[in-house]
Amino acid sequence: MTTPFFSPPEPDKNLKKVAILFSGGPAPAANAVITGAAGSFSRFGIKVLGILNGYTHLMEYKSGQELKKGTHYMELDHVGVEGHRSYPGIVIGTARANPGKGIKTPKDLDDKEKTAPLQTVYDALTSLGVDALISIGGDDTLTTAAKFKLYQERLPADKKRIRVVHLPKTIDNDYHGIDFTFGYFTAVDMMAHQIRNLTADAKANNAYFFVQAMGRKAGWLAYGAAIAGEASLVISLEDLPKDWWSTEDAIDPKTGQKIVKDGKSLKREVFDVYKVADWVLSVMLAREKHGKQFGVVVVAEGMAEFLPVEELKKCITDDEFRTLEPDPHGHYPVSQVPFSRRLGAIVAEKYAALPKDKKSVSKRKIVGLVSGYEVRCNPPTAFDVMLGSQLGVGAYRALAEEKLDGVMVSLHGQLALSYVPFIDREKPEGSLINPETLRAQVRLIKTGEDFHLLARYLETRLEG
Repeated sequence: MTTPFFSPPEPDKNLKKVAILFSGGPAPAANAVITGAAGSFSRFGIKVLGILNGYTHLMEYKSGQELKKGTHYMELDHVGVEGHRSYPGIVIGTARANPGKGIKTPKDLDDKEKTAPLQTVYDALTSLGVDALISIGGDDTLTTAAKFKLYQERLPADKKRIRVVHLPKTIDNDYHGIDFTFGYFTAVDMMAHQIRNLTADAKANNAYFFVQAMGRKAGWLAYGAAIAGEASLVISLEDLPKDWWSTEDAIDPKTGQKIVKDGKSLKREVFDVYKVADWVLSVMLAREKHGKQFGVVVVAEGMAEFLPVEELKKCITDDEFRTLEPDPHGHYPVSQVPFSRRLGAIVAEKYAALPKDKKSVSKRKIVGLVSGYEVRCNPPTAFDVMLGSQLGVGAYRALAEEKLDGVMVSLHGQLALSYVPFIDREKPEGSLINPETLRAQVRLIKTGEDFHLLARYLETRLEG
């Protein structure tokens, strides 16, 4: 039983050295996570290596090579990391190198060519004498951690096993298995500040701003920023009714030809952007009835992925379109598509076409903007520092106290820790990773739940 002045127990004696790496895009409070973990291990004499720039150097490792301190990794101890908990940025850097990228199914784990990058990472970490790997990153990094664990399960019995623990990171907050990810609230806070500034500008000019917020798969960031920033309306993919959706042929931007897969034209899902524009226009007209001639509309960037090709081409130049690389489903990288401007143009056209007795002015000024990247290295809020620190300490407790392997550290309630297995073999449907596709489960906003409804209660009510 613990006391008010509880002192943590002695750790696992077999744990001598751990490695920490950060992969993917930055997020506020990254250093709280890293220093929380590093300090906890170091205080008990467990050596901590901060792998520099994600998996990059590990994937470039050559047999017999000596990985060097200062070039490939840095040593982290509780003395050196003290005072860095609230620092912006990432003390060990990051990158998008992914050794698990070529593995799509469990069968691929038995393919030596496809698993070669994982073998290289294993050899690199083994050369450093690492007993455990702590990965920090988004859903791709989670799947890589799981694949690394599964790959090691296939190694000969006499080979060393490097235990793996993952810490969830994304300002998009779309992680299955945890309520809120570190950096989310900081990103929301900064974007909300921008929305409030834009609202003041819009009010002064009787105009509207359409703000495109980060969040490819889910609308958490858009909704959080809109609610905290008092936006007039927020829309994400989760909001679009089924009858707004259809399919079209996927097009290769380089050739302009249909993409053929398994002998058939690949179909991609698309939504009717004009129906979205009608909805936005109805809110604008409702606001006019209340004397509000201005506003800010927030849209989640993930909507751009499902724009019809003809609308997509109106968002970017021909040269930009030809550089887009479609994914296996025929969709395009949303970060390169500033579709809020196009949506604004459609709404402006619809407004101008209205009869005079249906609107306040002859035409409405609408400006489309993109927001998000500037928030990723913002100094973290106090809550994100606490949340990130607990995740970092959770990595220590998972490895050194619970002696776990193949888990993600999670939080709930008052930062209570729990450890979620990558793959739950007894209940596969509840796994973080789909055991058949080896892809991470995505957590969308559930329409009709209280968080989603909060925005509707705060927006201008439509009559009828």
